[in-house]
Amino acid sequence: MSETTPTLRIALVQAASTLDPEANRAALDELTPEGHDLVVFPEAFARDFGEAGSDVSAFAEAVDGPFASEVARVAAERRTTLLAGMFERGDDPARPANTLVLRGAATADYRKIHLYDSFGYRESDRLTAGPLEPVVVEVGGWQVGLMTCYDLRFPELARALVDRGAELIVVPAAWVAGERKVRHWQTLLTARAIENTVYVAAVGQPAPRYTGHSMVVDPLGDVVAEAGPGSPDRPEVVAATLDRDLLDGARRTNPSLANRRL
Repeated sequence: MSETTPTLRIALVQAASTLDPEANRAALDELTPEGHDLVVFPEAFARDFGEAGSDVSAFAEAVDGPFASEVARVAAERRTTLLAGMFERGDDPARPANTLVLRGAATADYRKIHLYDSFGYRESDRLTAGPLEPVVVEVGGWQVGLMTCYDLRFPELARALVDRGAELIVVPAAWVAGERKVRHWQTLLTARAIENTVYVAAVGQPAPRYTGHSMVVDPLGDVVAEAGPGSPDRPEVVAATLDRDLLDGARRTNPSLANRRL
């Protein structure tokens, strides 16, 4: 493990993926900003889900396939670490995994654990859930835990990431729009930050299909930066610098992790 560093510069790219994988790969290069330690794109950025219930298996790739390879290339060119979502071909060709690929100064793959069988959707009909193993990876001297979209509604996963050392939880999402959904998104992100005294950085695809509102929340629950709902033709970058002194201070002020009894 490398020496801890006092700050981490992150950028969240709130952009819409399309049904054209080649265009989405090109967007990685076009939209990745310079000067950040970690750049995060939304869930399913390699190819959008399509209409509700659509079969996405034909667009699944290996984690060394065209999309992940482009993530790695862009990360190397910009001297950053890049995280983005794709559909990963697995043992069952009809039901790929919903996978985050992290490439650059660190390498990791996270398969979404909690599939979106909620609010009238059945993600498990066409995708395979990942193994029950929280993923934490070091980026720029910080311990970063990975979650995807619906995982946010399960506080036990966030706590498991923190128990494995996470100081920042990153949540790429395609948070479907609807009644109360923006409020749920904002409330849950803030709750995960406060109850675990960690930074939470979440990037969503934009309105009108999704909710947008990509945001960074600090360990005391203050919103550091937030986008609006956005639109498919207007990508936005939400940038923030995370501060380890603030993180350590929050854990002294609110020592709830140390005070647990269960």
